[in-house]
Amino acid sequence: MPEYTDENGFLHRDLAFSYRLFRPADASGECLFVLHGSGVDETTLMPLARQIAPRATLVAARGRIAQEDGFRWFERITPTRFEQESILTETAAFAAFVAEAAKRHTFDLARATFLGYSNGANLVSSLMLLHPGLVERAALLRPMPVLDEVPATDLTGTKALIIAGAADVTYAPFAPALVTLLSRHGAEIDARIVPSGHEFGDPDAAIVRQWLAASDA
Repeated sequence: MPEYTDENGFLHRDLAFSYRLFRPADASGECLFVLHGSGVDETTLMPLARQIAPRATLVAARGRIAQEDGFRWFERITPTRFEQESILTETAAFAAFVAEAAKRHTFDLARATFLGYSNGANLVSSLMLLHPGLVERAALLRPMPVLDEVPATDLTGTKALIIAGAADVTYAPFAPALVTLLSRHGAEIDARIVPSGHEFGDPDAAIVRQWLAASDA
């Protein structure tokens, strides 16, 4: 799979999370924060992100929890149960990372979208609920709810796209609960199902691209 880096081919380690920055020559001013799934690294979701928004600046961050040959965003107990203290700690650290990255690289967070897949999507939904106002738009691929206790967060004005896989027998059954949770807190939700398992692909890219265009309109 191709690896996209900034003009120096450099993995940035100057903030709390390691990250790669890709700013196309014809950058539109949009920004995508890209959060990978479990057991891989920040490069795996970048080709999908470029498919979705070829003129956006990409900030592909790396989770800090080691898993096999890759990384994840917070500790898990089982495939569908997660260590709550780890979620709180890593989500708070990522919120600070987003603010610092935006300041350092002059991103307009009002034009930012958070694209997360699986464990990365779960980090984004936690970010929305625990640090309201930071995420205005999020595309969550194969997510599920992970917080045992959710604060009384007001997500009015936040838009989220949730895409589940019809054949994803482990995680798809949890997607409706996340739709309900975010909706009850005021977020505007667009929920979709694609004919795949837990893996992502071209149908996801097409849906996210269309959703972003409609949001901009």
